[in-house]
Amino acid sequence: MIKQVPHLIGGEYTAGTGEKVITVTNPANNQPIAQLNCATEAEINQAVAAAHAAHLEWKEVAVSERARVMMRYQHLLKAHHDELATLLSSETGKTFEDAKGDVWRGIEVVEQAANIPSLMMGETVENVARGIDSYSYIQPLGVCAGITPFNFPAMIPLWMFPLAIACGNGFVLKPSEQDPLTPMRLAELFEEAGAPKGLLSVVHGDKSAVDCLLTHPKIHAISFVGSVPVGQYIYKTGTENMKRVQAFAGAKNHMVIMPDADKQTVINQLVGASVGAAGQRCMAISVAVFVGKSQEWIDEVAAEVAKVRPGLWDDPDAGYGPLINPAAKARVLELIQSGKAEGATCLVDGSEFTVAGYESGNWVGPTVFTDVTPEMRIYKEEIFGPVLSCMAVETLSDAIALVNANPFGNGTSIFTNSGAAARKYQHEVEVGQVGINIPIPVPLPFFSFTGWKNSFYGDLHAYGKQGVRFYTETKTVTARWPESGIVEGQNLTIALK
Repeated sequence: MIKQVPHLIGGEYTAGTGEKVITVTNPANNQPIAQLNCATEAEINQAVAAAHAAHLEWKEVAVSERARVMMRYQHLLKAHHDELATLLSSETGKTFEDAKGDVWRGIEVVEQAANIPSLMMGETVENVARGIDSYSYIQPLGVCAGITPFNFPAMIPLWMFPLAIACGNGFVLKPSEQDPLTPMRLAELFEEAGAPKGLLSVVHGDKSAVDCLLTHPKIHAISFVGSVPVGQYIYKTGTENMKRVQAFAGAKNHMVIMPDADKQTVINQLVGASVGAAGQRCMAISVAVFVGKSQEWIDEVAAEVAKVRPGLWDDPDAGYGPLINPAAKARVLELIQSGKAEGATCLVDGSEFTVAGYESGNWVGPTVFTDVTPEMRIYKEEIFGPVLSCMAVETLSDAIALVNANPFGNGTSIFTNSGAAARKYQHEVEVGQVGINIPIPVPLPFFSFTGWKNSFYGDLHAYGKQGVRFYTETKTVTARWPESGIVEGQNLTIALK
């Protein structure tokens, strides 16, 4: 039975009146599992109005009580952890273990949101001038909106609305129309945690819904995660409409392998970091840069990658699941073909991979190229599939120059036993998130997710202290209270002399 995915508007669940219908499919076989009606402009206006009205009351709620809502929410998320992971797997095709990781990383951000009292503290200086004090408060913006991608339908919404709401804002979430079931369940649990109705609204749709949010006069900030072209459009359109925008976009993440690194550790870590989650994550390692004699390990890396077998979400032996849709599969296959045509050597070719009984699914097997050069499309473009490109350079300086010449700057890592090499790399590389003997250096939520260059458009990053600053404004007060204003007399004041 195909499930109808509702909107959540002003605390009410409704199928909506939009005429355009989008079908949600199971990526393992492309069979329909749900459908949704795209929200109309009037419905989006209702969602924003409800979030604004709820914000006006919520911002006056004690910050400690806001924190308690987040504590109850993280408790419910943990209690429903496996249920959420199962639901997530059903609509994304992710393996169960991968889906559990998606949910858990979101829970960690909610835990950080429960720390909101200390994160909302301002600053105070007494006697900035004689008898004058200055102090600052951190206050919410109003209504914020989030536009989230298909690849992390639990984690990325949880990057956004819990922290924004903990800061005192209302929030409108527009999740990916390709996997909306998980975000809706997150919203249900949020209301169960005691969040006031209307504070969080969830609307579904395509570009027309996004445009309504980007231009709505009562939305003050937009958070986005997705592709480069859409990220650029979100940033440009949002800022032109005088909104604060954080837009996380594409990536081309390099793992630099020094010849003094432990070979087996490198191979083990590189396999999962490159093809895990079907390569559908912005922090995937898609380029391995072998320095000096470490390039002798390429064939062994390819042999281990070739052992990874995609499969169904509940297959305990599956390394990863299908791509999200046929268009994504077609694009990855086209890029694999371009690599062959442009002269790269395909050591492992997953183009023809299928899963028995699910031949119509969006499967791509693990793929490894060597002899890759910077001019090739498989290097220049974000593939977003289980494809690893191997490159060889002679020195660490050559590796740094290669990484810094790339237009993306989301994540990178170096594997080495040399502290000096690691120090040089972390200092000189022009990438926002660096791992040392760690392949995917996603920061924990008390730091911020800090991509650079064409991987991010904006000034303040997601979660951590920067996330709080993104969802708030600072008000500074300068005050003087002359002592001559003190009322004296019996029962009026305490004598100062």
